[in-house]
Amino acid sequence: MYAEILIEYPSKKIDKYFTYKVPFNMQEYLQIGMKVKVPFNSKVVYGFVINITNNFNSEYELKEIDSIVDKELILNKELIKLGHYIKEKTLCPLISAYQAMLPSSLKIKEINTNYNYYKTYLLLDKNEYIINEYILNNKRGKKQNELLQDILNEKKVLKNRYNYSLVKSLINKGLIKEVKEQEYRINKSKDRGIVKYELNEEQKYAYEVIKNTNKFETFLLEGVTGSGKTEVYLNLIENVINNGKTAILLLPEISLTMQVVNRFYAWFGSSVAIFHSQLSNGEKYDEYLKILRGEVSVVIGTRSAIFMPLQNLGIVIIDEEHSDTYKQESTPRYNAIDVAKFRCNYHNVPLVLGSATPLLETRSRAIKGVYKHLFLRKRAGLSNLPQVKIVDMQKEREKGNFIFSEELIKNIKEKLEKKEQMIILLNRRGFSTIITCSYCGYTYKCPNCDITLTYHKSTNNLRCHYCGYTTKKSDMCPNCWHDGLNYLGLGTEKVEMELKKLFPKMRIIRMDQDTTTKKGSHEKIINDFKNYQYDCLLGTQMISKGLDFPKVSLVGIINADSTLNIPDFRSNERTFSLLYQASGRAGRSDILGSVIIQTFNPDNTVLKCVENNNFNYFYNYEMNIRKILKYPPYYYLIGIKVIDKDYKKALESANKICTILKDKLDKTSIVLGPSTHSLFKANNMYRFSIVIKYRFDNKIMEVLKYIDEMYLYDNTTKLEIDIDPVHI
Repeated sequence: MYAEILIEYPSKKIDKYFTYKVPFNMQEYLQIGMKVKVPFNSKVVYGFVINITNNFNSEYELKEIDSIVDKELILNKELIKLGHYIKEKTLCPLISAYQAMLPSSLKIKEINTNYNYYKTYLLLDKNEYIINEYILNNKRGKKQNELLQDILNEKKVLKNRYNYSLVKSLINKGLIKEVKEQEYRINKSKDRGIVKYELNEEQKYAYEVIKNTNKFETFLLEGVTGSGKTEVYLNLIENVINNGKTAILLLPEISLTMQVVNRFYAWFGSSVAIFHSQLSNGEKYDEYLKILRGEVSVVIGTRSAIFMPLQNLGIVIIDEEHSDTYKQESTPRYNAIDVAKFRCNYHNVPLVLGSATPLLETRSRAIKGVYKHLFLRKRAGLSNLPQVKIVDMQKEREKGNFIFSEELIKNIKEKLEKKEQMIILLNRRGFSTIITCSYCGYTYKCPNCDITLTYHKSTNNLRCHYCGYTTKKSDMCPNCWHDGLNYLGLGTEKVEMELKKLFPKMRIIRMDQDTTTKKGSHEKIINDFKNYQYDCLLGTQMISKGLDFPKVSLVGIINADSTLNIPDFRSNERTFSLLYQASGRAGRSDILGSVIIQTFNPDNTVLKCVENNNFNYFYNYEMNIRKILKYPPYYYLIGIKVIDKDYKKALESANKICTILKDKLDKTSIVLGPSTHSLFKANNMYRFSIVIKYRFDNKIMEVLKYIDEMYLYDNTTKLEIDIDPVHI
């Protein structure tokens, strides 16, 4: 018997199978998808079994598999196929595709940590008659009798509840014994007092249409903010579970995940597994094993949860499908929506994409009938869409108001008096974006990247948000040693400080990447705010969507137009989505909501569409621009980054690739570049960009593979090919 093994090295140079003999003692146990150890050159390395065969002809003597690493962890047939799909779709090494499917505690590498978690219990080691006799005759052993009585009542008790010498004494007498049992770190029970809301007519219709689908079909559930999409999801998943099947629900943010997860725990209890980056390695290990063993019916998580090995999948739901976070920016550059389509097609089940502001490509496919379009046009319950007001900050500056407009200050005062809550959104973190010297013009910049450092006042640090470089800020200019440092730009720390100056008694909690680094910090901030321990939630994009706080009646958006100026064809779409979603946090109960959008471009069409809650107008406006400029959904995109430490070599390689593309691709395809990347220098590497726009080009993948292989053995120049990029 022989096995084809994919070894652990994620290099395209050895992206192939290696054949090994299967030792006789393994032939009964070895399965496709198992992790094994094999000799490779002079080392013993890890690999996955991809195929097993009885026939293999070779003139060389084959080496034997060294050992099976884990008999329980097996990549099933579906995931094996999915790995090949990701390799072809993203041009990544096959092993990288499989690595993406596994939590860090189970990846194909040597792991010295035992992630199994055990609790020690005490059980009776004699029959109940003997134990009762002992208790009756043991007049002086009160504590012993209490422990024995506890075991009689509960069958088993935790060892750590009792004194060590007491336990040892009863074990030595042969009356009790200790047993270790594997436990899961996360194990929730149902909330028996959960209130299940009756679906309204729109929700019922959407639910019935999706529920009655017995084949692979993609649905776009487009619903205004607060329309009750989560209620539809809950009912769909309950129906799937009642039919003996399983479900995956993807969410874009960890902060959003925890609020939704608590509702699912209340409905389904320990049938729910969660999977996201803030779980510890041990928790990820537990959740993965639960799923692998078939002990759960629902998986909820961020992007990587789409790979969880659920059997008998019945539905996949992707909430806030417009979010960029569903696309992985590093190898393998997969999109979770593409992976979901593969899995739903494999199981012949529906895929639901939900959003208040779906991607233009998604909505276009729904309008054309490629996807089935379902609508939730009204807010659920008694709530109404908030009233949105745009404030011209140019006029406010003339009055001396640089951060908060008179309108926003007035609204904040009103809400504080009424004991209502508010959300203030700023799409930037830190204290100040730029620190520059007024004497010599010196600006703090990252020594590794071509960008300015961001100042964080709480730690007095200047930090690069790309490579992580950090340095302490001095009081004097490090170039001319004058006391002339100016703080330009605006960050969440600075906004918090200014709010406290204006409203000293206001209770403010800040939520950005700096305040959510600790485990459980997202959940704590959300719960504390929901329980009215704070009046104001101040934060970045992570507070803009999906969160539901009944007492929030005001949303203030500062620097609303900053994302309009980013040189990216999606900047209008991202700005509309961010502002529309953020606006939707207000007035989600019977309290009337209001939204203040502060901008220097009050007549901008995108902002006017947000003000009027008019997604249809924005869609038509933006689609017209996309059509003229040949961007998705009218054309497909491929982005190529050429990266090298040597500026000249990077430029030469980029020019060479452009020439090949123009020569080999269909003449209807458009090749743009090379141009300097928006982040031209990062980690001391120079970057050039090439963009391909195409509609129908059968040669495209063949040409991309050709270019990729050209640089396979180049140790200095690196290529990053991104198919269907979310950023260019």
